Amino acid sequence: MNLTKLLVVCTIVISFGSNAAEHQRKIDIDSKVVTNHKATINGERINYSVASGTQPVWNEQGEPTATLYYNYYKKDKVDDLSKRPLLISFNGGPGSASVWMHIAYTGPRVLKIDDEGYPVQPYGMKDNPYSVLDVADIVFVNPVNTGYSRVLPDKDGKMPSKEEQQKQFFGVNADIKYLASWINTFVTRNGRSLSPKFLIGESYGTTRVSGLAKELQSAHWWFLNGVVLVSPTDIGINRDGPVKAANRLPYFAATAWHHKVLPAHLQQKDLLELLSEVEAFTLNQYLPALAKGAFISEQDKQSIAERVALYSGLSKQFVLQNNLDVSDDAFWKELLRDQGYILGRLDSRYLGIDKRDAGDSPDYFPELSAWLHAFTPSINHYIREELNYKTDVQYNMLANVHPWDRTNNHTGEQLRAAMAENPYLNVLVQAGYYDGATNYFDAKYTMWQLDPSGKMRDRLSFKGYRSGHMMYLRHEDLKASNDDLREFILESLTSQTRSAKYK
Repeated sequence: MNLTKLLVVCTIVISFGSNAAEHQRKIDIDSKVVTNHKATINGERINYSVASGTQPVWNEQGEPTATLYYNYYKKDKVDDLSKRPLLISFNGGPGSASVWMHIAYTGPRVLKIDDEGYPVQPYGMKDNPYSVLDVADIVFVNPVNTGYSRVLPDKDGKMPSKEEQQKQFFGVNADIKYLASWINTFVTRNGRSLSPKFLIGESYGTTRVSGLAKELQSAHWWFLNGVVLVSPTDIGINRDGPVKAANRLPYFAATAWHHKVLPAHLQQKDLLELLSEVEAFTLNQYLPALAKGAFISEQDKQSIAERVALYSGLSKQFVLQNNLDVSDDAFWKELLRDQGYILGRLDSRYLGIDKRDAGDSPDYFPELSAWLHAFTPSINHYIREELNYKTDVQYNMLANVHPWDRTNNHTGEQLRAAMAENPYLNVLVQAGYYDGATNYFDAKYTMWQLDPSGKMRDRLSFKGYRSGHMMYLRHEDLKASNDDLREFILESLTSQTRSAKYK
């Protein structure tokens, strides 16, 4: 090699080496980009700003251990923030970004989809005239590893081990602890200490916000005005055995009604009329029958199987073959087997096709595939082009946060205790009738069991919708669910005119 060629090679190597650190794919630990927008919401013309950025999570030594990406929607020209509610929003998973409710439910810009919630191309965004931004500012939070949120290396540049990360972030109680601390910082940084505060969580996010209600009170002395549970999990309230089996039937009936496979006399009923009948049967006959197990009489077993088949759209033989206890997987595979379709899990209005019609569970879940199809390009384009937050870090729609430590999940009891200690705290439950992952009757059951004393039942409310897990994807329910949420926020504020005391 001659000297000229050697100098060229060295120059290239040196140039690459000097810029490598500048081109690492990493997120800024503490950042913020603000953009300004306009919208017409609930008939009102609104100017608002969106702060998109990252804010650190600190350990007890004051060292940053992670950074969380957020989007903070704030109405302009609000004279008194002490009267302006703040809605703090989480999705679930665990391991899901805040994308779903952000660009499909409460935000002022939502996914471009058809009226029933199915994807349409070209993908993109449209205005949401039903957003609750007219009555509350909203911050969408992405827990560690979701969205652009990431674990950080320690002061020596070393990443914590998988076990250390799980201990800090990836478990029911670790998740609640660090997020409460993050919220405390966000609230004080943004001057929202006096604002009425609401938490909303979807799916596993309901476990998260139930625990946060108590943790914020106990560790940070923030008392909330409301908690909203969208498509809730069990929040640590036991519903196994016969209860788990029986509670599926109203959801089965709703799905069978939607697909028009029920007998004519049931099919002609309105959905809510049908569900009232099925719920009564479930509580008064089906649940007691399942509790008898193998010792149910043959006559009663045949009678119950006949009614379960009637309401579920399944054959009596199939119900008996499953000992009166039909699993969700079996239902999704069996209901439309003769038509060659499987059902969606999170929204059973969605249909899919399997490699074989035979089998006892679906190959995949068609609704999640459809949603990822539309949400992924839309959120990436929206954040980068409309909110002007630019990074080469991948936006994680669904992140690896497993194994997730689910031990000592007492979040339902934590929510009850927070309500007992705080007379201002109200709870709204929202659920879709076609959700097979966290079915609506389980949601009702959890609400019923949340406060066995019954002393706080007037502060608990339930709203159901004719769609699935993300009930807001259906246009009619996007309006209805936002209207219900708006009413809940405003009614919770009205209670502030009374002193926070019992009697």
